[in-house]
Amino acid sequence: MKIAVLIPCYNESKTIAKVVRDYREALPEADIYVYDNNSTDHTDDIAREAGAIVRYEYRQGKGNVIRTMFREIDADCYLMIDGDDTYPAENAREMVNLVLEKKVDMVVGDRLSATYFTENKRPFHNLGNRMVRGLVNTFFKGDVRDIMTGYRAFSYQFVKSFPVLSKGFEIETEMTIHALDKNLSLKSIPVEYRDRPEDSVSKLNTYSDGFKVLKTIVRLFKEYRPLSFFGLFAALFAVVGLGMFIPVLVEYFATGLVPRFPTLIMSVGLFTFALLSLVCGFVLDTVAKKHRQLFEINLNMLNLMHNKGETK
Repeated sequence: MKIAVLIPCYNESKTIAKVVRDYREALPEADIYVYDNNSTDHTDDIAREAGAIVRYEYRQGKGNVIRTMFREIDADCYLMIDGDDTYPAENAREMVNLVLEKKVDMVVGDRLSATYFTENKRPFHNLGNRMVRGLVNTFFKGDVRDIMTGYRAFSYQFVKSFPVLSKGFEIETEMTIHALDKNLSLKSIPVEYRDRPEDSVSKLNTYSDGFKVLKTIVRLFKEYRPLSFFGLFAALFAVVGLGMFIPVLVEYFATGLVPRFPTLIMSVGLFTFALLSLVCGFVLDTVAKKHRQLFEINLNMLNLMHNKGETK
């Protein structure tokens, strides 16, 4: 069984050597890949000296790096970590075994159930993690404890069937939503988290990247759950329209007159918008279900080709 450790990096010269050594010790049979994303501090040279296979992705952004990793590397199990030494290697073997032996498609290293809230010194990150977790689990009917963790293990079928659309740090949220929507096998295990060393700087911008994550959740909610998405708008238009229509109707029954024609016209318009939203939801829901059916067929073909490759 081939194991690949994937480390996307951007200016992690302070920690990358230790990360490579730690995961080499934890998984001595694994190939360790460091993908450098335009670092200017010789991260690539340090990683190469530590024994990693160094490759490059010149399009800036973690999502772009992961897209290239998933496309270029073939393995039976993929372990993805960050290069900032915030994830200890003690859980690496357990996560890999869940993929290889239990056939789990994605193992999530859950920081939030362990030490994240005490180790992390950025309070808005704590609030953001809770908000994202609540939204994703509510919209997609999941029970994932840590949505934005960078510590994950994947099966071959997950990596080769996951359409990477995000360019930046919102990629972890996209991965989780994809697994929930496609009913892939997903398991969370608590992992210890330690904050970055003092001389190591985070690349995550709390506000701009947080906004991108929320935007990704809304976009995928619309694409993966269109009936629920457009149904919310339909309900909103209908409730507001009904609130405007009832006084006009009461006045008509009382006097036989409709003096507020603009209000009546507006309420009818809102009812029309509600109906159109509902129709859009039903049509797009049918399209989304067809995409899930095609995904299952493609997944079966992918597994067949992978199994044939293993037997050669």
